[in-house]
Amino acid sequence: MISSVVFARYARSLADVVLEQQEASSVARDLELFREIFVAVPDLLETFHNPAIPGEVKQKILSELLVRYPVSRTTENFLKVLLDHNRLRYFREILDLYTRTLNERRGIVTAQVASAAPLTEREQGELRESLAHATGRSVILDVRTDKDLLGGLVVRVGSTVYDGSVLRQLAEMRQRLMK
Repeated sequence: MISSVVFARYARSLADVVLEQQEASSVARDLELFREIFVAVPDLLETFHNPAIPGEVKQKILSELLVRYPVSRTTENFLKVLLDHNRLRYFREILDLYTRTLNERRGIVTAQVASAAPLTEREQGELRESLAHATGRSVILDVRTDKDLLGGLVVRVGSTVYDGSVLRQLAEMRQRLMK
């Protein structure tokens, strides 16, 4: 497996170009389209990685995809660079790092939220606002329901965890009672 350091180089380079060219939204749409294509046809990435398939054939396949699903010049060049360097197989990992890199540069953080019950839009808005105040950045919530939680929330922003779960509160209460 190739190191995430290598993936980060591609992600940073694309972020540099996209921000300089002010193409973030169009490139995001393009990359999401190709993510969907690669999810729908997983063998495609394996084909691009297969050393038994000549490079010209791989380039032709990518060219045909680009004709069928036109994208911006920046996205097209990025996909071709990944193919030329035999990195297209790692498209998802590079795309995830690219998204994080772009968000960091824009002052946006993603908060992973686990809740015992689904959060309403109002609750999500209040949580987003509270986390924005705590972090000093704009916040994107990645919310999921965790049936193992009895109640409350567990929020992870970067390496910081805010544990407001009932289990954590019970554990703290147990510690205080034992003293």
